[in-house]
Amino acid sequence: MSTFLISSLDNIDQVAKDFINTYNQPGVFCFYGSMGAGKTTFVQALCEQLKVVDVVNSPSFAIVNEYNTDKDDKVYHFDFYRLKEEEEAFDLGYEDYFYSDSYCFVEWPEKISSLLPAKRYDVTVTVLEDMTRQINVVSQVLK
Repeated sequence: MSTFLISSLDNIDQVAKDFINTYNQPGVFCFYGSMGAGKTTFVQALCEQLKVVDVVNSPSFAIVNEYNTDKDDKVYHFDFYRLKEEEEAFDLGYEDYFYSDSYCFVEWPEKISSLLPAKRYDVTVTVLEDMTRQINVVSQVLK
């Protein structure tokens, strides 16, 4: 398990850089945490480190946003908060994204838990008492 600490917005860019340096291969990153924990803000910082050239914002209404990097790579950002049933993810063609060999950042993955790939990173964002954000990353390779 890897742990990263964001003490304020002043160090979020460095933490995002360290995160991308640690996890420098594309994959599915599932972000768990309470509403307001900072998941979207951290994804925005990660996208900046990946040199995304598009505006990065919450896909809460679109459910998925596709971003381009300066090297024409794709980054996908999901927000499944508004899904009522897992089956709605099939309409998006989630498999095409998850198995695309691109970075996929997934907020509210618990809404589609049975559809998540066996190989993924579970990222938990926790707000500590002093408002520091603790980011714990666990690599999953389930059979």
